[in-house]
Amino acid sequence: MANYKKNSYAYATIVAMGGFVFGIDAALISGTTKYLTEEFALNELQLGWAVGAAAWGVLLALLFVGYAVNKIGRKRALQISAAVYLISALGSAFATNYGMFVSARFFGGLAFSSISMAAMYTGEIAPPKWRGKLVAMIQINIVVGLSAAYFINYLIQNWANSGAEWVSNLGIDTNTWRWMLGSEIIFALLWFVLLLFIPRSPVWLVLKGKIEEAKDALRKVIPENEVTSQITEMQESLQSKGGERSDWAQLKEVFSRPMRITFIIAATLAIAQQATGINAILFYAPTVFEQLGIGTDAAFAQAIWIGVISVIFTVIGLLLVDKIGRRPMILGGMLWIIISLGICFYGFNAATYSISKENVTELTEVPNANRLDVLVGKSYESDIEFKNALASTLGEKDAKAHSSSLIQKAANINGLLILIGILSFIAAFQSTIGPVMWVLFSEIFPISNRGIAIPVFVFLTSITSSFVQTFFPWHLENLGIGSTLLFYAGTVAIGLVILFIYLKETKNMTIEEVQLALASKKK
Repeated sequence: MANYKKNSYAYATIVAMGGFVFGIDAALISGTTKYLTEEFALNELQLGWAVGAAAWGVLLALLFVGYAVNKIGRKRALQISAAVYLISALGSAFATNYGMFVSARFFGGLAFSSISMAAMYTGEIAPPKWRGKLVAMIQINIVVGLSAAYFINYLIQNWANSGAEWVSNLGIDTNTWRWMLGSEIIFALLWFVLLLFIPRSPVWLVLKGKIEEAKDALRKVIPENEVTSQITEMQESLQSKGGERSDWAQLKEVFSRPMRITFIIAATLAIAQQATGINAILFYAPTVFEQLGIGTDAAFAQAIWIGVISVIFTVIGLLLVDKIGRRPMILGGMLWIIISLGICFYGFNAATYSISKENVTELTEVPNANRLDVLVGKSYESDIEFKNALASTLGEKDAKAHSSSLIQKAANINGLLILIGILSFIAAFQSTIGPVMWVLFSEIFPISNRGIAIPVFVFLTSITSSFVQTFFPWHLENLGIGSTLLFYAGTVAIGLVILFIYLKETKNMTIEEVQLALASKKK
């Protein structure tokens, strides 16, 4: 393999490691929700804010990331993100109160903007025929990080329950959630170090008029005989827009009539990707699996399957994105997601909940379990009805503390069908709209405004994600898991219709050709 090919893959892999750190950061929190609820005496909305704080943090970062990547460059901005991840991991693991914890998580969310910067950087160093694969590597790293986080949580959870002396000496049994969140520190530090070895973006160097440096950067990632033509294309694209312009001028262009189709495509993708509810499943995985009535320990084990399926199907998506194309993968994937969520809704909607006298006797961990005798023989048609009955009988505190074991005993549910639906949903997302959105974002914006355009639409993605994460515990308590998933499916269906009308194929095109293709539909 030629050196420029090796370099392209090496640099893309290093930058994509930001996706791994993001995945670790995002999924480690899923194993801590019960511990946090007990540690800080949280209600549903407080827990939602604790989990969703990072997603709100990225909203603040995205207001400035466009300016940052244009002012200090893509490389330096990525390095700052790695440092922020590191500081946030330390703050979260050593938080002494709820306010400190939420602040640390919010601060860490500032680094979530690294995903958009990574897609931008990779799209600018990747040859057109490899761009889809290299940008999609970010998504692979995200899901590998997710998978690693679920495994780390499962491992630490097992250690905490093992009763081993070394576990007690290290405080793993008493500070379980701190060990889970603290495991991110080593990965954030490693990424920061590796980022020292990537070159600056050639597009940014051209923006700054550093043509010779841009040529040197390009020689590392494309054949020598293509360097001059690539530089010329970049310069012509910039000159057609008046050269390097203010952030306000770039922002106005994003909302201008000539970019109407691009705006519709990007906005719909940005909302629909997170409206699937993917982060509700990923960030609350053990909580979701507990609704199947399998218990806490089994829920941690089942969460690992989310990581495994994510890795497998993201690799499949990576292999197909430059063969099948962007449009069929996006549209087909959204239809697949709707069907999968529909299966989950059917399974949860058909479930019933009832407690027998034998169940009450077996629930030795519940204080004064005989309080449940008034529920014996009664059947409840939804998880909401059952949880309300438990709260009125045991009180909200005891009902919440023992909800997992109570649901495990009472649920009459087709767990296998729902498990298939959840894993099918994960497979659909991770092989299609998950990675392909980032590929499209790296392609559909002209280099004259992408420093502002990509953060604008990632902001839209992030605010959708923020609402999903923050309100999922409340939705779970007030709407039920089935109705919540049905709502996600309906939102995705709206996005599917819009993209069916407007989304156009962009595979194997240069960025300039993509602009012409989109312009051909404009009126």
